[in-house]
Amino acid sequence: MTKFSDLNLNPKVLKAISEAGYESPTPIQAGAIPPALEGKDVLGIAQTGTGKTASFTLPMISLLARGRARARMPRSLVLCPTRELAAQVAENFDAYTKHLKLTKALLIGGVSFKEQESIIDKGVDVLIATPGRLLDHFERGKLILSDVKVMVVDEADRMLDMGFIPDIERIFGLTPFTRQTLFFSATMAPEIERITNTFLSAPARIEVARQATASENITQGVVMFKASRRDREGSEKRKVLRELIKLEGDTCTNAIIFCNRKTDVDICAKSMKKYGLNAAPIHGDLEQSQRMKTLDSFRNGELQFLVASDVAARGLDIPDVTHVFNFDVPGHAEDYVHRIGRTGRAGRDGKAVMIVSPRDEKAFDAIEALIQKEIPRIENPVKPAERKRKPKVEAEAPVEAVEEPKAAEAANTNESGNKSRSRSRSRGRGGDRKADNTPVVGMGDHMPSFIALSFDERRAADAA
Repeated sequence: MTKFSDLNLNPKVLKAISEAGYESPTPIQAGAIPPALEGKDVLGIAQTGTGKTASFTLPMISLLARGRARARMPRSLVLCPTRELAAQVAENFDAYTKHLKLTKALLIGGVSFKEQESIIDKGVDVLIATPGRLLDHFERGKLILSDVKVMVVDEADRMLDMGFIPDIERIFGLTPFTRQTLFFSATMAPEIERITNTFLSAPARIEVARQATASENITQGVVMFKASRRDREGSEKRKVLRELIKLEGDTCTNAIIFCNRKTDVDICAKSMKKYGLNAAPIHGDLEQSQRMKTLDSFRNGELQFLVASDVAARGLDIPDVTHVFNFDVPGHAEDYVHRIGRTGRAGRDGKAVMIVSPRDEKAFDAIEALIQKEIPRIENPVKPAERKRKPKVEAEAPVEAVEEPKAAEAANTNESGNKSRSRSRSRGRGGDRKADNTPVVGMGDHMPSFIALSFDERRAADAA
């Protein structure tokens, strides 16, 4: 088995690796580090969670061990699609350069321009940045890229998804033609292939796994879900999620729950907290400081459930994630591979469960076609509620015969033989009918007098 000591890395880098507890490189590291140290361009293709970050950080540090950067002119450049991934790469450099005097700068959104400019002005050996913030500094005249000797593009397929390819091409044009390029991606879309053909020179291609495959260490499952009513889909789906978590018991020490929309991330996290689950959201609309604080809490075990959009789907190295729950089916099949790749990392076992509703079936079929396997079905832990049947209404009893008109009239007559006027006057207010419950026959006392006239009498009245 290959060891890091066999890869011709700088002795001080090897010391830092040993202190971090690593002895043997992963396949992508063993394949990419030797040609990178020789100064060759590298095209690395590997599934997420295989150690791509160390595949370029370790040879870069060894190559940059000698020399010194000038003001505003970084010696190397690492481009990352998200702030979180850029911050993680920066942490890797801190860990592996602890015995070397190399400087770095992190250019990401959510941080003051002045603070970043002050670091760049001093000169940095390694510049780690997101494309947008890098170009902002360049257009301000605060950055010169003509001294870049090594350029790294990390998670290139994610760059494509986020629309950064025009920015990447522009940045390539700002760096020297003689630079060394290390290009890493989990998948190779046609657009990515075009860029590598344009900007890489005879690269050493290292592909350690079939494109877009999930780790064999991950146990996958899917729950086919159908809401009882459309307006109840969200709440019923969240109940399914809670029951799935409950079924995992103590084996689910922590988990990432992925939602497609930022609003659903917030709603899901709030719902989980309401039911006593230790959860917090993370997505692109949150402040950078809050996102980093949430990630730190998840890494150190203070937070058990991280509810995330795809901002956390790629590149984040959180090695101890036991479970991934796809609350929503991702729109792009490749994103499924990246999402579940947050678990089962570094040889550990992991579990990924996805909830699929009827409208997701097309996207789900695309996922199974991509990974070339059928995902085992899991029984829905929430049993569909039985519809309550309305009890049969028994036939009403026949209505009693109405009192004869003469009897009713007699009942309404007082001792002097006159009809009670007080009752007829109060009937308009409903008081009398409630008082004696006497049924009204025909129009009762309210019958107009002209109705009692005969036809001839009515004609005579009209003529008069």
